[in-house]
Amino acid sequence: MILVLDSDATEEQIQGVLARVEALGMQAHLSRGTYRTIVGVIGDERKLQETPLEAIPGVARVIAVMDPYKLASREAHPQPSVVNVSGVKIGGGNLGMIAGPCAVESAERMESIAKAVKAAGANILRGGACKPRTSPYAVQGHGEEGLKILRDTGDRHGLPIVTEVMDPRKVELVAEYADMIQIGARNMQNFVLLTEVGRTKKPVLLKRGMSATIKDLLMSAEYILSQGNPDVVLCERGVKGFDSFTRNLYDVAAVPAIKGLSHLPIIVDPSHATGKPDLIGPCALAGVAAGADGVHIEVHDRPDEALSDGEQALLPERYAEVMRQIRRVAEAVGKAMV
Repeated sequence: MILVLDSDATEEQIQGVLARVEALGMQAHLSRGTYRTIVGVIGDERKLQETPLEAIPGVARVIAVMDPYKLASREAHPQPSVVNVSGVKIGGGNLGMIAGPCAVESAERMESIAKAVKAAGANILRGGACKPRTSPYAVQGHGEEGLKILRDTGDRHGLPIVTEVMDPRKVELVAEYADMIQIGARNMQNFVLLTEVGRTKKPVLLKRGMSATIKDLLMSAEYILSQGNPDVVLCERGVKGFDSFTRNLYDVAAVPAIKGLSHLPIIVDPSHATGKPDLIGPCALAGVAAGADGVHIEVHDRPDEALSDGEQALLPERYAEVMRQIRRVAEAVGKAMV
């Protein structure tokens, strides 16, 4: 960290800055220039995160040298992390192929969809038992009954399951059933929820918020990691843009950007990013080609009857075709689909 001092800082103020830094257990290196004086701070910058350094008399500006997301950064963990979801690896060249309906509707429907996506090559089953909806009158999910259906279906087909949690009070319940816990876009910065999920030690799928920057996403991951849970998978699912043609703006550049900043795996969700079945396939391919560690796609055998997001779900046969295309791209970029 570098402290840039005021151009008219007095000698007393300069010495006061040095003393304050050393009192915090850090080393201070003074450099006097023609127009500016700076203080280089060496040590664990995490100790300074809650210290208002710019309030110290004589300090004009504080420049962080290290990223604020310490545990999520490449500096902390140079090699790519691999997250194991009950035997399914995500990251390090392994693709997590997540598929299923937006909402768990019935045991019969989940059975039909799970059978189809497993045959197509999916290795993780998804379904919402608790749904965050824009309208309070929309379907909110079946709660624990939905979790039981999802768990039973996953077990029958040998598929780990991922489902969303919205309420810190429900984390323990969801963790009881799920192999992987999803934090949805609307809760990406629900820091109480992130902390509770971090304490479960279950793998976490963290979706990027609609208006979140890449730094925001990594800082949210930091909350989970700081609780001792290293198994976080990031998800690019589109951000708000000015063009209403697609549901969101698919930021595929976020994939290689995050790869350069963080060791955490990142997957893409072209279903929520585009909201258009015709665009899901091409955007899935683009994500894998850009380096994504997996793809999250909504699949429904009767989208016209779906309780939630039927308009953006792929039919099973179309999903199978997309998976065949993804497999070819994955082979070209050195990724493994198990």
